[in-house]
Amino acid sequence: METRPTTTAQPLPVPRLFKAAVAPLQAFFHLEASSGILLALCALAAMVWANSPWAGSYTALFEAPLALGAGGALSHFTVREFINDGLMTIFFLLVGMEIKRELAAGELRTLSKAMLPLIAAVGGMVVPAALYAALNAGTPALKGWAIPMATDIAFAIGCLTLLKGRVSHGLVVFLTALAIFDDIGGILVIAMFYGTGLHVEWLLGAVGVTAVLGVCNRFYVRNGLVYAVLLGALWYTMHHGGVHATIAGVVVGMMIPARPMRRGREVLEDLHGFIGQLLREPADEALRANQLLHIEEQLEDIEPPLTRFVHLWHGWSAYAIVPLFALANSGISLKGMSLADLLEPLPLGVMLGLFVGKQVGIFLFTWVAVKVKVAEMPGRAGVMQLYGVSVVAGIGFTVALFVAGLAFAQEPQLLTEAKLGILLGSLLSAVVGYLLLRFGPTPRPLPEMASEPSSGAA
Repeated sequence: METRPTTTAQPLPVPRLFKAAVAPLQAFFHLEASSGILLALCALAAMVWANSPWAGSYTALFEAPLALGAGGALSHFTVREFINDGLMTIFFLLVGMEIKRELAAGELRTLSKAMLPLIAAVGGMVVPAALYAALNAGTPALKGWAIPMATDIAFAIGCLTLLKGRVSHGLVVFLTALAIFDDIGGILVIAMFYGTGLHVEWLLGAVGVTAVLGVCNRFYVRNGLVYAVLLGALWYTMHHGGVHATIAGVVVGMMIPARPMRRGREVLEDLHGFIGQLLREPADEALRANQLLHIEEQLEDIEPPLTRFVHLWHGWSAYAIVPLFALANSGISLKGMSLADLLEPLPLGVMLGLFVGKQVGIFLFTWVAVKVKVAEMPGRAGVMQLYGVSVVAGIGFTVALFVAGLAFAQEPQLLTEAKLGILLGSLLSAVVGYLLLRFGPTPRPLPEMASEPSSGAA
């Protein structure tokens, strides 16, 4: 019998295998809502881990001791404290840069553009805080009044992104600006009410570092290493001065130049003549490399340092630091808890503050402002669309967890109750807000929804 030559399957080349493996990841990170999805997955993972047979490893990992420094400058803290007080400074650096960019060239650059989201943000901070305070008056939990004030921009914009075509661009911009004002309000609250006692000599040092940052801004310093050193110095002086050290990130972010050094047309005109000369005159490779470096330096004059730093750090903040923060702080043990525990003043105050207080405050203040003609309805939206976005703004996660950790740092039981209220209030706001916008009236007209802003900011 004739035998046929057997053919063996050729192994798939390694590059193709690699591409096949990373393609799903690439597709995920190209999603506009990817950072919010990752944040939710980390929060869910923390909850499952903290209630699994391996709950002890969760506690052991994030409570493990660390030490940095040497000699008398040695500092001791846990892994969770390193994430919350150290790595989250990068998150607040991004918040500061986003605020600076919006004030310099974005939606907050004029009073008329900023007025409506500012009014909405005030309502969205005052009403939840008042509702929480009313439920917790006279109890040790009262100091957590600021927990339900903040909107998590990653989650909220991610939710709207899933509704692409159902929400007008004007409403997306409105929610983004509102969340930025929320961030400003949260930063001020953290700085004024959640410090550890002020120490004037260290605060004077912080003022000195801030003055140096102002000089760097004035003379258009764009070297990232300079700002990194000054960020470390400001963090250290604020930490010892009694102001929460993560505020240093906001201050540095606000001091980075937000405008280009030269006008784009001017740079392009200069390069037009330079490149024409390159094409006419042959040069060796070494000289050509220097000439290309000159072109790169000229193009850098068009890009503001702030834009470059946002591009550099946004991915780290959105896909590493903030998800890690969620993983470290969302693990709530439900052992021994019952539904009746949700009716305790603290978790109920946080949950109602986020789900009821935020939507009532934002919607009511905005509606009144539009009625008295302070500003027009954002994106020519209908009342139901505005209401749906107001509900979505009740997703308060990152900054809410951060404030809860500051308010109840020495009271783990109260901190657990606060976290439970944050998770449930945010979940209710996300689900109800999504359903309202998904099945509510279609916006008129129906423009294309804007791409997701680059923050990181909750």
